[in-house]
Amino acid sequence: MAVTTAQLVDWLERYAGVIAEQKQYLTGLDAAIGDGDHGINMDRGFQTVLVKIEPVKNKDAGTLLKTTGMALVGSVGGAGGPLYGTFFLRAGAALDGKSDVSREDLVSALEAGLKGVVERGKANLKDKTMVDALTPAIARAKARVQEGASIGEALSSAAEAAETGMKGTIPLKALKGRASYLGDRSIGHQDPGATSSYYMLRTLSEALAEVPQGAKTATS
Repeated sequence: MAVTTAQLVDWLERYAGVIAEQKQYLTGLDAAIGDGDHGINMDRGFQTVLVKIEPVKNKDAGTLLKTTGMALVGSVGGAGGPLYGTFFLRAGAALDGKSDVSREDLVSALEAGLKGVVERGKANLKDKTMVDALTPAIARAKARVQEGASIGEALSSAAEAAETGMKGTIPLKALKGRASYLGDRSIGHQDPGATSSYYMLRTLSEALAEVPQGAKTATS
């Protein structure tokens, strides 16, 4: 079953809604180890995304995600803008011209997005960043697709892995970003970027899980 641009729009709208609901929580996480603005910045960014994607909702998936990335780069302050912007720009480039996206295409796009984040942020696993949620999640999605799982099943597993990775940042010492300035004082706090990354994959899973098997389009 192909993933349509309409389903990806549904994902972005769901994610924007969750970020709006959780902006104070995300900002609180960031206040403990960062600038204290992650939730506020992400909410501003995704409210901008909702405006910017309106004219391209009927275009291909690549255009949709690249438009999302550009909106984030232009409106989100701190590290979140460049990192999330890069994620969506790279994912969009991987889907350039595609209106119907296969399971394999979508996983490849997520991998491309993660690669962009790693290159931009110079972060590795266990550095206490969004990479700690994204890396195991996308690896899980890829493995499940290779096993023959549906995209909904693969992304459900990915969301579970992202949640585990997110929680796994709590005992880590931050090695990147402003949180790294705290040294051992960063231990015991959940990383806000890993948290917003978990929300990103959870809402993607939810958006695709509700589509009946064999359907070609989503009902929004």
